Amino acid sequence: MVDKVGLIYTEEYQKYNFGKDHPLRPLRLKLTYSLMEKLNLLNHERLTIMSPRLATQQEIERVHSPQYVEVVKKLSENPEDKSVVSYRYGLGPGDNPIFKGMYEASALVCGATIIAAETVWSNEEFKISFNPAGGLHHAMKDKASGFCIFNDIGVAIKHLKKLKEDIRIAYLDIDCHHGDGVQWLFYDDPNVLTISYHQDGRFLFPGTGSINEIGEGKGKGFSINFPLLPGTFNKPFKNLFRKTAPKLLETYAPDILITQLGVDTYYDDPLTQMGFSLAVYRDIAQTLKTSAREYCQNKWLAVGGGGYLMTVVPRAWTIFLARMLDVELKNELPDSWIQEVKKSVPFEETPYLLWDRGEKVEVQMLSHPEVAKQIIDYTKSLIEISNEKFLPNLGKA
Repeated sequence: MVDKVGLIYTEEYQKYNFGKDHPLRPLRLKLTYSLMEKLNLLNHERLTIMSPRLATQQEIERVHSPQYVEVVKKLSENPEDKSVVSYRYGLGPGDNPIFKGMYEASALVCGATIIAAETVWSNEEFKISFNPAGGLHHAMKDKASGFCIFNDIGVAIKHLKKLKEDIRIAYLDIDCHHGDGVQWLFYDDPNVLTISYHQDGRFLFPGTGSINEIGEGKGKGFSINFPLLPGTFNKPFKNLFRKTAPKLLETYAPDILITQLGVDTYYDDPLTQMGFSLAVYRDIAQTLKTSAREYCQNKWLAVGGGGYLMTVVPRAWTIFLARMLDVELKNELPDSWIQEVKKSVPFEETPYLLWDRGEKVEVQMLSHPEVAKQIIDYTKSLIEISNEKFLPNLGKA
């Protein structure tokens, strides 16, 4: 049997739009789909492109409070409604501007991730599904946060729990920002293991994700965090990821793997201070694919996430889709896509290669040997913490 990959996509994703000056621009999704198309990935015999649907209010309210959902609906219909004290719900000027139609746009992202979850869980032909518009991991039960109105990941997890009450889910997050919303939603649930690799919260929003956040009650030991030092570059991260993620997943042995693939760990991202090049995502993608196949019942649901360079996000998520399909791409970009980028984002440096190599970043880091050594030693210490503190608890699951 050929293992199929589902890609959930629609032009309607463009409606999740906080405005032209907001860093989370829907253009990145349009350019992603365009690059995948121009590299012939969308014609692959194993790929099926699926249309999303709106999540129902009942599905959304499995995660979010009815009061909050009603506030979002009310402001979605009339952004100027003065009867709602929007800032109490994290909505308004700043990270989460109110826009007309935001309820439907957010419900569509949630519905898309539900479709992705159902595809992998219920259809034996599909081993992987990918919703690049998803990954809104900061949204809380009754509050928008960090560009996220509804938590599509939480909604999909709750949906899977409806399909199988005792399902065991591993959620792994590589976004530069800590996956706080998902962690807190399932902080006391031993059937949802949350693993987050992110820039240390002492230096970046949302300020959470320390190694001491390990869960509570029955969920104690099932929240795992790897806070990374600013400037962490490819080599030490690959060493950390390869030596921790597969072991954790093997020990927990979930029924399905869900990953948030934020790529704002890129060294030049405008909102973060990390040191990855695009080449690292090829390695991460392979580790996740192998781990899903060997330790997660060969079921992998992937969603997008952060990333605020319009020329970087499309290349990174194309690299992930290529690995999902076992396609080896050449390190080059189609001329037609390069011209599209020049026209769409003239303010960003035009790329000519699919992935840049890590040497440039590593040379920069190694020119500061004391800083590089500190990063290398620190990531090694995280491996030790994982082996000595995190793994023993999972072994009791």
